[in-house]
Amino acid sequence: MVLFSKSMSALRGLRSRAVIYGGGSYSLSSCKAGGGSLDHYTTCAKLSEDPLKESSPSDMLVDSFGRLHTYLRISLTERCNLRCQYCMPAEGVKLTPSSHLLSQNEIVSLANLFVTSGVNKIRLTGGEPTIRRDIEDICLQLSSLKGLKTLAMTTNGITLARKLPKLKEFGLNSINISLDTLVLAKFEFLTRRKGHEKVLESINAAVDLGYNPVKVNCVVMRGVNDDEICDFVELTRSRPINVRFIEFMPFDGNVWNVKKLVPYYEMLDKVVAKYQGLQRIQDHPSETAKNYRIDGHHGTVSFITSMTEHFCAGCNRLRLLADGNFKVCLFGPAEVSLRDPLRAGAEEDELREIISAAVKRKKAAHAGMLDIAKTANRPMIHIGG
Repeated sequence: MVLFSKSMSALRGLRSRAVIYGGGSYSLSSCKAGGGSLDHYTTCAKLSEDPLKESSPSDMLVDSFGRLHTYLRISLTERCNLRCQYCMPAEGVKLTPSSHLLSQNEIVSLANLFVTSGVNKIRLTGGEPTIRRDIEDICLQLSSLKGLKTLAMTTNGITLARKLPKLKEFGLNSINISLDTLVLAKFEFLTRRKGHEKVLESINAAVDLGYNPVKVNCVVMRGVNDDEICDFVELTRSRPINVRFIEFMPFDGNVWNVKKLVPYYEMLDKVVAKYQGLQRIQDHPSETAKNYRIDGHHGTVSFITSMTEHFCAGCNRLRLLADGNFKVCLFGPAEVSLRDPLRAGAEEDELREIISAAVKRKKAAHAGMLDIAKTANRPMIHIGG
């Protein structure tokens, strides 16, 4: 393995990233103890005349129930420019000291470990991922990992519109934008901030840049925005938008109440009552959403039913939190640090063993929603959306 440094400005100037990376992989051994100086954007690459073969799934990613995990969600930050009620308490949350958060090099190094083991999709989350100053560089490096097919992001859209052209150029090929209301006053109530027009602008920008579909995430809460379900469906009429209605889920500090939950079947009934020609789309076994097409609509409608009809049997998702903790289930409190052994000098095989052991401990299914509400877990802002 050869350690080399290049300025990211030089990397940006080379349109063909294969010239630089050649399908190479990043070395954990040269990214220990914080990954070196971010000021110099030190990167680690394998220089070889022979191109790497496509990565094949390893036992590290298979749990005791035979589920293969090929999807990694990486939280880049705990910070956010909104204060959504279902994500964090009104008083905010205690943030992890920056020195305890993963550096850019550590993120890329750990991501490469997962990709070389069979992960083919990475989603960047937060907090709000676009507020990281190095978000473009992170996308550039992650999209260059051999074997990665999809680099996605979930964002609140506040700063996305002006950054998206460069993010797309640097390999971001899938986008989810969170928007829970089409009403300005409700938006400011739900998020405790302004910015509604900026989110709408970001959705339009994503469509204009050719993202297809542009996924719009909407957490539905009774008495808050459940009267807007059909208004959201209208977004799919003439544009390639996939509106994803999400059942309200319990996390620390979001004052979850079962009375606020609007179950999937109730949301679906509202759509069926207004629109004819609703057709269920054949879903992939690991799909989290129940997907529908409406006659005459360019886009689609989906329902994420974590509370009323869980999809644990086909779960293929793992989570790497901003502080380096590894989490195998969104609703499970169990976490294990990958940051600490990485900074202590652990070799790749040691980290693989830690990851594999955590994956093997994953349960067949998460608890019921009432039990989840009683279980200590982190706020969503810490876990990553």
